[in-house]
Amino acid sequence: MVSASRLTSTSRGPRLRGYPEARTHGCCHDGPVATTLLIVDDHAGFRSFARALMEAEGLDVVGEAEDGPSALAEAGRLDPDVVLLDVMLPGLDGFEVCDRLAALAARPAVVLTSSRDATSYAERLRRSSARGFVAKHALSASALLALIEAES
Repeated sequence: MVSASRLTSTSRGPRLRGYPEARTHGCCHDGPVATTLLIVDDHAGFRSFARALMEAEGLDVVGEAEDGPSALAEAGRLDPDVVLLDVMLPGLDGFEVCDRLAALAARPAVVLTSSRDATSYAERLRRSSARGFVAKHALSASALLALIEAES
């Protein structure tokens, strides 16, 4: 709280004296807001690996899901910026989940992933509303964010 002795008024409103840092315009000392991420994969080991990797690279992993229906539920509950979505899931496959997420009002950016190469899914990827595809062996925060930013 500012003491009354240090606060004076001017015709343009209050002025802070004795707080030189308050006169620094346009300077914010907060770090960048982390991109929130939901990881969807039916293999717990991959979810754990992806979480550790993404968090180490500055993303905020807000949740995980193991199948299509729980992916939809978690995306609705958590409202992530990005969903890293495995193509092959029990319940609903990743392409169907992606289509359903695209229909939401506050739709997250979706990046599909698989242990297979993108050529295995070429036609479905072209028709998909996903921002892109990254193979699991090539996963990194920079690869994920590059796909997101390329479409923004």
